[in-house]
Amino acid sequence: MDATAVQQVRAFNRTVAERIGALTDGFLGRGRPMGESRTLWEIGLGGTEIRDLRARLGLDSGYASRVLRSLEQEGLITVETSSGDGRVRYVQLTDAGRAERAELDRRADEVAWSFLEPLDAAQRDRLVTAMSDVQRLLLASMVDMAIEDPTTPDARWCIEQYFSELNTRFETGFDPSKSIPADTHELVPPRGALLIARLRGGPIGCGALKFHPGEPAELKRMWVAPEARGLGLGRRLLVELERHAKEAGTRVVRLETNRTLSEAIQLYRSSGYREVAAFNDEPYAHHWFEKRLR
Repeated sequence: MDATAVQQVRAFNRTVAERIGALTDGFLGRGRPMGESRTLWEIGLGGTEIRDLRARLGLDSGYASRVLRSLEQEGLITVETSSGDGRVRYVQLTDAGRAERAELDRRADEVAWSFLEPLDAAQRDRLVTAMSDVQRLLLASMVDMAIEDPTTPDARWCIEQYFSELNTRFETGFDPSKSIPADTHELVPPRGALLIARLRGGPIGCGALKFHPGEPAELKRMWVAPEARGLGLGRRLLVELERHAKEAGTRVVRLETNRTLSEAIQLYRSSGYREVAAFNDEPYAHHWFEKRLR
């Protein structure tokens, strides 16, 4: 652990908490703590499922229940159970809740402007740019990765998005039935593994391995959602998949890719993969790569 870096992060957190008024029970002067105000804002004008709300904010069920109960007692929200599934509950803003959310927006804008107003134009640009960088890096630090069964809804969604993007980007389109398969039964241990990346509980990327005893492993299904690009997620997926390959006893990883995927090609080359002669007859491939794992 880098003690100096940890102390700098802690100092930054203290300064931000102080500057935005998170240390009081009356956040933005509205007589409730920051957690309740943020929850009210996050519910949004259209309402949301409570389980989605909890996932977005990282709330445990007990705390979420207390926050929602408090907002309900204020008359700012209503909580209803789905008629089709008693386990699903929805939360919506009342008219008073929508008015309160608008007031929170107005006051939050004032706080944001109080950051900028004392600074000259050059300082404002520096601060806004730095905040954008910090936000992007914080989002990257919030991404979780785990091996998952390829038949789950999130796993299927990722693969569908991957196929859809290939179909859009490839010059000839993409038909999975014509490509070398990586079927669900091939992506579960010990034959393979599917890695899913999540941000705030939602899937934003995937990557897979197919194992062949005594032979190189195949890297498959590398995909990152467009809105999550720029977070370094592709490289993290690659590193994590290589770690799983090594743990499985694999010493060499291979992959093939299409020439239109220039950013993927750059990622592989910068990660130590070298271009080799074609080792399969994948009809959509123009480049074949291989890496020997240390």
